[in-house]
Amino acid sequence: MLTKKLNRTLPWLMPKVAVLELHGTIGGAIRTQQFVPAIRGLREDKRVRAVVLDIDSPGGSASVSDYLYGEIRKLAAKKPVVAFIRGTGASGGYYLAAAAPHIIAQRAAIVGSIGVITIRPVAVELLDKVGVRVNVAKTGTLKGAGLPFTEPTEAERAKDQRLVDQFFDLFIRVVAEGRRVSAATVREWATGEVFWGEEAQQLGLVDELGDLERATALAAEQAKIPEKVTRVRPRRNPLLVRLTGQATRAAVHALATELRRAEPERVQFR
Repeated sequence: MLTKKLNRTLPWLMPKVAVLELHGTIGGAIRTQQFVPAIRGLREDKRVRAVVLDIDSPGGSASVSDYLYGEIRKLAAKKPVVAFIRGTGASGGYYLAAAAPHIIAQRAAIVGSIGVITIRPVAVELLDKVGVRVNVAKTGTLKGAGLPFTEPTEAERAKDQRLVDQFFDLFIRVVAEGRRVSAATVREWATGEVFWGEEAQQLGLVDELGDLERATALAAEQAKIPEKVTRVRPRRNPLLVRLTGQATRAAVHALATELRRAEPERVQFR
């Protein structure tokens, strides 16, 4: 009786379903510096009894995806977690969804793209045309592998493929565990292609089709609480917010994105 009275007079004490937005490229808009503390905060917050992951991501950094996956798994071990794929849950985005025991996708969502890629620009011919040469001193045959001004050697190509294969095997294990299916089944899904929501459900990549309301209702049901929802957005750097205006931040973000794309040998769940 006292608890009900307090809930009416102090609504912030009521148990809640938290919706965590995971929108954008992993390693870009979705960074460990902001999202790991947010996930840990949800894990420790006693008012938050269940969490919905609101996912709209094409993937990104393999290492960042795996770090966040581990944090979500720890969260799911403590309280109900439901993944909702809003628009795109592809590659690293799907990797994060697989951390939740239950996945709901919007019927026109893009789901899957289970696979790994490395991207290495090669600018040797361009540098030859403009008359630029680059001298490199290094130790070890594979030191400096991925530099854009040298042709990849056979040893570098072999190393790249081993790295891709290792990350791919990890991806397969993660999805097999999350979806509670065999690794062989996941390998049938892992052609690198995407599936739209209805097909993804038929294959078993998602459990059901629905919207965010359905996801929060299910999370509340699993936590045995009323459906009171709060949205969670990780804190941004306050100094950056003060020092830069909206237009400047957009320009800085665009520049940072291009620089990240130019980084050699970045392994991605894409």
